[in-house]
Amino acid sequence: CGGTIVRFAEEGRRVYYAAFSTARTSVRPEFPDNILEIEVKKATRVLGIPPDNLFIHDFPVRHFPEHRQAILQELIDLRRDIHPDLILVPSPHDIHQDHQVIAAEGLRAFKRHTILGYEQPWNNIVFETRCFIPLQQSHVARKVEALHCYKSQAHRSYLDGEFIWSLARTRGTQIEGGYAEAFEVLRWVMGR
Repeated sequence: CGGTIVRFAEEGRRVYYAAFSTARTSVRPEFPDNILEIEVKKATRVLGIPPDNLFIHDFPVRHFPEHRQAILQELIDLRRDIHPDLILVPSPHDIHQDHQVIAAEGLRAFKRHTILGYEQPWNNIVFETRCFIPLQQSHVARKVEALHCYKSQAHRSYLDGEFIWSLARTRGTQIEGGYAEAFEVLRWVMGR
């Protein structure tokens, strides 16, 4: 959802970003164990998110199901502190156990809010493209630039810039041109 974040930030919306793990135990040995914390700070700056709007937690990677209640409380605290209008969470169809917890607890914490599930094709066997946010070429370029901040993850095929551009173009083609990101509509609240 990086292109959408760039677009919203450019439009002057207050954008917040919560990372729930720095995945210290998954970091490759050639990097310091806090590299993902360093990289998320760089990447969110590229996306246009002010440092004060970045929340970093350090729940143990691949163990979120054991920490559901604490994660739910962090989400409730965010709801209370920032009063969001729109929440973006991983798709509930994401097969990564930590992403599933964030999606499920997000639905619990933000019951009165519109929630969209973002796409991670490498983890989604099923994804219902029900919402599209059109993007400019510059939005996609900044998304790719932000993803390239993750030097520790450069070995991941899904961070390839060509893939990111082609997916944005595919989603744009689904709405007859240009670039876009697609989302699942998890909850739509109107008229508040």
